[in-house]
Amino acid sequence: MLEAGAVLGRRPDTAALARMAGLALLALLFLLAACSKAPVNSPYVRGAEAENVLYTAFSQRSPKYLDPASSYSADETPFTYSIYEPLYGYDYLARPYRLHPRAAREISQPAYYDADGKRLPDDAPGESIALSVYDIEIRPGILFQPHPAFAKDASGNYAYWPITARGLEDKYAISDFALSGTRELTADDYVYGIRRLASPGVVSPILGVMSEHIVGLGEYGAHLRDVQKQREQQGEHGWLDLRQYGFDGVQALDAHTLRIQVKGKYPQFKYWLAMTFLAPMPWEADRFYQQPGMAEHNLSLNTWPVGTGPYMLTESIQNRRHVLTRNPNFRGDPYPCEGEPVDAQRGLLQDCGKKTPFIDQIVFSIEKESVPLMGKFLQGYYDVPEADDSSYGVAMQVAAGDSPEKAELYRDRGLQLLTSTEAQIYYLGFNWLDPVVGGGDTPEQAEKNRKLRQAISIAFDWEQYIQIFLNDQGEPAYGPVPPDIPGHQDLPEGLNRSVYTLEDGRAVRRPLDEAKQLLAEAGYPNGRHADTGQPLILHFDSAGGMGSNATVDWMRRQLKALNVELEVRATDYNRFQDKMRQGAAQMFMWGWVADYPDAENFLFLLYGPNGKAQHGGENAANYENPEFDRLFEAMRFLDDGPEKEALVHQMVRLVQHDMPWMFGFYPKSGGAYQSWVANAKPTQMVRNTLQYLRIDPSMRAERIESWNPPVWWPLWLLLAAALLGVYPAMRIIRRRERATALADVSGRRES
Repeated sequence: MLEAGAVLGRRPDTAALARMAGLALLALLFLLAACSKAPVNSPYVRGAEAENVLYTAFSQRSPKYLDPASSYSADETPFTYSIYEPLYGYDYLARPYRLHPRAAREISQPAYYDADGKRLPDDAPGESIALSVYDIEIRPGILFQPHPAFAKDASGNYAYWPITARGLEDKYAISDFALSGTRELTADDYVYGIRRLASPGVVSPILGVMSEHIVGLGEYGAHLRDVQKQREQQGEHGWLDLRQYGFDGVQALDAHTLRIQVKGKYPQFKYWLAMTFLAPMPWEADRFYQQPGMAEHNLSLNTWPVGTGPYMLTESIQNRRHVLTRNPNFRGDPYPCEGEPVDAQRGLLQDCGKKTPFIDQIVFSIEKESVPLMGKFLQGYYDVPEADDSSYGVAMQVAAGDSPEKAELYRDRGLQLLTSTEAQIYYLGFNWLDPVVGGGDTPEQAEKNRKLRQAISIAFDWEQYIQIFLNDQGEPAYGPVPPDIPGHQDLPEGLNRSVYTLEDGRAVRRPLDEAKQLLAEAGYPNGRHADTGQPLILHFDSAGGMGSNATVDWMRRQLKALNVELEVRATDYNRFQDKMRQGAAQMFMWGWVADYPDAENFLFLLYGPNGKAQHGGENAANYENPEFDRLFEAMRFLDDGPEKEALVHQMVRLVQHDMPWMFGFYPKSGGAYQSWVANAKPTQMVRNTLQYLRIDPSMRAERIESWNPPVWWPLWLLLAAALLGVYPAMRIIRRRERATALADVSGRRES
């Protein structure tokens, strides 16, 4: 009887098991029905797609330097130019590029003084000016972002100064501090920021350049090093209060007026005021981060910057994720109302006058490989592939040209693949010191060498190079000044007539027969020395083992058309640099990216006193022309305007005739943007672009849902397999229950 009772006691368990299996399968069916439209591959929490948040990626590493005095890498600029506010910036839409005020009230014109301190008129000759004084008014009412460096307790004392080791426990992010505060931006914050460039505890890549221009900055740096040495000898460590050490070159005249004194006349100085190197720095932040224990907790200006810009860093997980959030204290700058004619057609003026920024948050996520990054972009999970990378628009246009399937996919997605010609140039240089391709020791030899350079320049088909190696994502260069830089001339005025003719408004490369005739006039008929009959062999110096790559093979073919041989002398980069410094290279490939949008920043690459071999400058070709140098010296003192542009045009025509460079090409760069991203205009010169972008989150959510329909058939198969598995089990359970019931009845009868 006891055995029978035990068996009977198990019957409800088997029945319950069957019912539970049925209920689980039913629940799975309901779940599939309920989720049939929601994407299941989203990397974000449900509903994130409908929020006013822009999603992008970074692929290399977290930004290393966010301290404005140290930051100089392109991958850092989306952060630094969104967080900090220099005095000036660039108009987002205007081309050629145009300065406009950011924290400053207006673009200030300097006052000029001679060596005796006498005020000079604004149109005084540049050579007579010993000092330029910039008095820059700062907008009142600008507030720093909320930050614990400004926090005060009920007694009015700084809440986190000084801070103890106990007070730093569990604090590894700015959000870990309970209190925060703010205050108004003043001229003293710009003074303090410039002083930090020379601080012994700061490594600033711009100190050398600024010391050449800002009065007393170099001497100030030497003084601070002496002060630091004395402090260390006396056992003092920690924060160096730069408020106690000043110099005359940078002063605050009052709370909202900054004075900067610049040596001589240097019109390009205004462009440096648009860079975050000269952004304001509150002394409270410098002191806050210099406290013991902060560095060990990864708390510094490089990881948690403090600014007055449209965004602030609110989340930072190294090499994983960073989040910029709208600065609640930002006043809001109006969106521009003017641009290029095409901007109106593209709808870039629709937000005219509206306050920026438009987006609440910008989320940067790590994507170490390009394939998953592009996959997520095409699924709609990234609005922009990488905010700091200008290659995606170009690469995707190339891909669309190579693959009809990709072209159709991009069209179906409505992707915006935008490109622009950048303020850059790649050129093939001739060493002016070389006896064969250089300037020549006599007028006769100079003219022969010039004809040789001209013949080579005609033979080198840069249009073909752009088509083959850049997939048409570049523009042939007719001179050293790129588009969108004041002084650049489009066709027909800007045509390089030594290499091209103009036909129906188009530049047409001169025929090869003309190049062969020039080669003969240079003393090398049919590519051989007229006197010896020996073949002409030219030498191309390169770095990084370029001797056998496709580019060099292409170069050889260009010269082979003239029956000229090319010998490649490939070395490692250090040896190549040594050869360039010694003036030992004959021909070489070089490039330049503009620091600021001024023709001077390109023409100085051809200024004689900047010769690399003689003076250690950036004139890698070692080009010298007294007339060019005279015009350059006159031009660099001129303010923007017709007179300056006329001198630029003269200098360009000189180098088009002398041909120290084959001008090569201006590369294109661009961005890829989803259809719901508005106001996109790719540029490498304007760095604070994120505040101008706008997104339509509802459109994004709808498109992500339509592009990523859930694929449920594997689960339906799983369900069918489960049902097939449950059915035999149910039959076995029922048989056992019947058998048990029969045994129970039989047992009762026997008892």
